[in-house]
Amino acid sequence: MVNSMFRIVLISSGQPSVNPRLVKEADALVSAGFEVHVIYSFWNAWAYEFDKKIFSEAQWERHLVGGSPFQNKRQYLYTKARYKAANFFLKRGISQFDIAEMSKGRAYCEMLQKAISLKADIYIAHNLAALPVAVKAAKFHKAKCSFDAEDFHRKEVTDDENSIYYKQCKYLEDKYLPHLDYMTAASPLIAVEYKKLYPQLNPITINNLFTSPELTFQNHKSKIKNQKFDLFWFSQTVGKNRGLEDVLKALSILNNSTISLHLLGNASIEIKTYLQSFSKTTDIHFYEPIPPDDIFEFASQFDIGLALEQNTPYNRDICLTNKIFTYLTSGLAVVASETSAQKQFINSYPNIGKLYPVGNAEALAQIINYYYHNKEALQKAKMESFNLAKNELNWEKESAKLEEIINTVLV
Repeated sequence: MVNSMFRIVLISSGQPSVNPRLVKEADALVSAGFEVHVIYSFWNAWAYEFDKKIFSEAQWERHLVGGSPFQNKRQYLYTKARYKAANFFLKRGISQFDIAEMSKGRAYCEMLQKAISLKADIYIAHNLAALPVAVKAAKFHKAKCSFDAEDFHRKEVTDDENSIYYKQCKYLEDKYLPHLDYMTAASPLIAVEYKKLYPQLNPITINNLFTSPELTFQNHKSKIKNQKFDLFWFSQTVGKNRGLEDVLKALSILNNSTISLHLLGNASIEIKTYLQSFSKTTDIHFYEPIPPDDIFEFASQFDIGLALEQNTPYNRDICLTNKIFTYLTSGLAVVASETSAQKQFINSYPNIGKLYPVGNAEALAQIINYYYHNKEALQKAKMESFNLAKNELNWEKESAKLEEIINTVLV
């Protein structure tokens, strides 16, 4: 156990409820005896409401900077204008004078000011907009700093190395990553890519795992004697080119009215119409976002969790999103697209589900049909997922790894 006088500051340009990884880390570090502060900025309105629930239970201090439409609106509008101006100059090739930093994070200046005001032992950035803040605050206080790479940022949006986005991310990574005391990554393949670019960092993988399930498997809805068959997918936003086209084409091929697709996330009327246009016989259910802690019980009522990642941009090919780990904790069989990261993962745990080639709707239809007609195989995969989360792939074990890293850095 570390001395409780050690202070850690976590920094994100988004809200806690849109970054469950940050919340899990903050909670774990408080439990380990650290004094924890979280600096964040407003991202969107629905997350603002969910933040309230997180804050009601959190044992760490939180600091909203840069205003919001609900608090300090004048500062919020000012930072939006500054952010827009910074991006104007960035597109014209100007990245110095902190233009690149301000164009990445709307509240960059306010995050930095707050971070410097909180003297800490370690500053940890949880996205690329927060990276310069962590490094500069650590330098100011002669402290340690770290970066948690949830994505391979320079190829998160596009693989075009001539794009403004790629150049902006590369500039920030090259400028600040070499100054880190340690680095973590959200998937083994993301860690590999950053290791290639910055060999001195040796990034350590911290998977997007969740607390070991409190429910027993018997709490989960059994479908062995139930004709209904439910597929589940979730994200902050339901949109195009997220793999949903694959499953809708597959369901159109099967043309089975007893198979339903359940989608959780923000979906516009336009997107709903677009997705429903793929098949008139497919029963699609749309759900508004729910608090992150509620998703496991919600998901447990379904049969198969869909991890429909695409392999472009490159980041999508090598990331392991929290979808798969959510499905494990919820006791669902997993059907995943064959990206490099998901292929590596499913091959390591083959009893939890199956893979299909990205974009191959016929292969996906065959897998869905297999589980539909083989309920015992489905139940076995669901139980395997649940037990894997309960006994091996859970946050209790992963957070112990994180605590060990921090203790080593502080010694």
